[in-house]
Amino acid sequence: MSKRKNKATRLIVAASDIDADMLYATKFWAPDPFIFLERNGERTLVLSDLEIDRGRKQAKADEFVMFSQLEHKVQGKSKKAPPYEEVLAHFLRKRGIRSAVVPSNFPLGYAQELAANKIRVQATNGLFWPEREAKSEKEIEMIGRALRITETGLKRAIEVLKASKLGAGKRLRWSGKTLTSEMLRAEIDSAILRTGGIPTGTIVAGGDQACDPHERGFGPLHANSLIILDIFPRDAKTGYFGDMTRTVLRGRASDAQRKVWETVKAGQALALRKIKAGVDGMTIHKAIQDFFTKRGFPTEIRKGRRVGFFHGTGHGLGLEIHEHPRLQRVTLKERQVLTVEPGLYYPALGGARQEDVVIVTKSGCRVLSRFPKQLEI
Repeated sequence: MSKRKNKATRLIVAASDIDADMLYATKFWAPDPFIFLERNGERTLVLSDLEIDRGRKQAKADEFVMFSQLEHKVQGKSKKAPPYEEVLAHFLRKRGIRSAVVPSNFPLGYAQELAANKIRVQATNGLFWPEREAKSEKEIEMIGRALRITETGLKRAIEVLKASKLGAGKRLRWSGKTLTSEMLRAEIDSAILRTGGIPTGTIVAGGDQACDPHERGFGPLHANSLIILDIFPRDAKTGYFGDMTRTVLRGRASDAQRKVWETVKAGQALALRKIKAGVDGMTIHKAIQDFFTKRGFPTEIRKGRRVGFFHGTGHGLGLEIHEHPRLQRVTLKERQVLTVEPGLYYPALGGARQEDVVIVTKSGCRVLSRFPKQLEI
């Protein structure tokens, strides 16, 4: 374990199941909040009776403290158990902690109780663990595993769409029923679960629904209509996310649909050529928008709504689905892992997006996702 001698005291109180900073620090999954303290490079975990034995076996720490022992000391002869934040303050006070650096999402109630005990907390202005930005070889391997899980979901979606038939009103039918976004999402998510992933908000959006990029999709899916499949599961073992998008169409694409799909694919290829360490991400974002405009797909407001390419080009990926950095807001650095996901959205035509995951290198980028891009299926 790397030691952080003479560094600021660091404190996290969170459930590692949902807090990436805690999971990164401890490598320990827990559904309820627990205490992490790092002082002079030594890491202490305060865990419940339920978790402490498992923590000693699995967690990355130097010392383990039982929460109930601290709680009993604070409770004394009272019949009522003390609030969690009072036990936290007692623990820090007994350790002689007068100040600590905490994540920016540190709970206000805890901070107020610590302040009442003259313990100062200071939120980080930026990343709590700066080393999370540059992914290690092990992390790249784990993200790769998450992407393989993601690809099983995409593969299942394509299998179901290929097996679907044209029904009344151009509705797709599968297994004797109208194929809906909900049904296809269930098939994708089941495949992900069987491969060791945790589905998180899978998007299956057809037609105009896809023009709202975070619309998950609902109701019947139709032939000859663009369908966005955006799949971003978490690896149940490591906590790292995969994230990939493909846009497909069951049946025959019109010339306009093919043109928007091909334009998005070419825009993504343009971005992949431009990505490398030292490049300002905003220049890549603007280059894609300019390319789209020249192809006849401007970003503008029509009838009161945004159309074209109106979201970011990409985001960091790791223990969070959207983590630092946003591609267009930074100068790119080596070993950043990013999504690259331009899209175009026009009601009546539909939406198209292609998304892959890359690692930034000194001379370019390496694509970590592998699933093919195919319009008609």
